[in-house]
Amino acid sequence: MNLLLSIAFVGAWSSGFIGAGLGAGSAPAVTLLLWRFLPLAVVLDLAALTVTRYAWRGTTRRELARQVLVGALSQSGYLLTVYYAIQLGVSTGTTALVDGAQPLVTGALAGPLLGTRVSRTQWAGLGLGVTGVAVVTTADAGAAEGVAAWAYLVPFLGMLCLVVATILDRRSPSRVAPSVAMTVHVGTSAVVFGALAAATGTAAPPSDTSFWVAVGWLVVLPTFGGYGLYWLLLRRSGVARVNTLMFLMAPVTAVWGALMFDEPFGVQTGAGLALGLLAVAVVHRDERQRRQPHARGGASRETVSG
Repeated sequence: MNLLLSIAFVGAWSSGFIGAGLGAGSAPAVTLLLWRFLPLAVVLDLAALTVTRYAWRGTTRRELARQVLVGALSQSGYLLTVYYAIQLGVSTGTTALVDGAQPLVTGALAGPLLGTRVSRTQWAGLGLGVTGVAVVTTADAGAAEGVAAWAYLVPFLGMLCLVVATILDRRSPSRVAPSVAMTVHVGTSAVVFGALAAATGTAAPPSDTSFWVAVGWLVVLPTFGGYGLYWLLLRRSGVARVNTLMFLMAPVTAVWGALMFDEPFGVQTGAGLALGLLAVAVVHRDERQRRQPHARGGASRETVSG
């Protein structure tokens, strides 16, 4: 089951970068994000009053406040920087590749901040993943034309938002239901992007069909699929495994972007993709061995979990 969830997560999360590319030419980033989250917030709020109302029982105001902050960082801050970077001309693949540094940062902070243990094999897998990201990033950046160097710092800021949100959520002494977290995060983003759109005069959606195609794409695939599976897998599998899966976003998006938007994809990009796949294999193999007490003739060691 975790394998299927992991595959679905990689595809759905990567689709977010493609959806941003689809809508980049039809409206400003804030407009696209507002109409991605506003209808979704209405639907989830109605569900909270009916279908999922029991999940809210026992949820404290402090827990809700924490989820508002997590949502503001992991959705509002992260997505705004990703969409803005793509509008500045950074390719979808490169944007995903810059965000690919997130696992390294989170992995480095997992021990001291989350009290988890990361094995040498897992660190080796993370190192392979970082190398793969660096290889593909170099290839994409070298092929880009007319993109200012500072534009690559924009998705880096978004990556930091996601790192902080992940650490904040994992340090929480209690857990809220996934449906509650999703509703709070989406509602927070709708408010944030609504305020930004109103302040910049960009709230009105365009009549362009491509805009609404991008909105539908973004609501279904990355929001319900990618974002929902991110927190589900984080709680089921732990930080190390989800971080390793994040390394696959960059090469998958690079391939996808090359097919849809004719973005560059050469031998160097392919080499980075291979390193990302190897990183996932190394970490997953280590986890399987840790679950089997006699795999190495002795008791299994503690597996990383949040």
